[in-house]
Amino acid sequence: MTSSTVPARSGYGSTWTQKGALVFGVVFLIVGLAGFIPGLTMDMGSMSMAGDGSMALLLGTFQVSVLHNIVHLLFGIVGLVAARGAASARLYLLVGGIIYLVLFVYGLFTAGMSTGANFVPLNVADNVLHAFLAVAMIVLGLVLPRIGARTAR
Repeated sequence: MTSSTVPARSGYGSTWTQKGALVFGVVFLIVGLAGFIPGLTMDMGSMSMAGDGSMALLLGTFQVSVLHNIVHLLFGIVGLVAARGAASARLYLLVGGIIYLVLFVYGLFTAGMSTGANFVPLNVADNVLHAFLAVAMIVLGLVLPRIGARTAR
């Protein structure tokens, strides 16, 4: 087996790549749920369906809306489903990382602005987090399959 080959095992936690997707899936589910919990999210009364008008802040830092929280929940569900297979887990990490990279670049132009383009909504803290997620997911999507291939030898 070459170092770039993804093992064909399936089932949660069978490969490092699947474990990575599973962890991200669970974290996104927790974050999505937390966005709806008073106390974890400040100014819940100002939360809007979408748009920059939502002043709700997850952990007092990350601007969220109903749409933003639903996206996190869906991203988490996709991660859990993707974690069932090594190839789908790798694809989840890579594509998810690319999506977060695009969202980071998009946020550079819209974060904190009162405009219809800031429909998610995004603030500077979200942008920093999206940059971190983009790098982490892409790197793990590239590195974890190789670690798994080495340990399978």
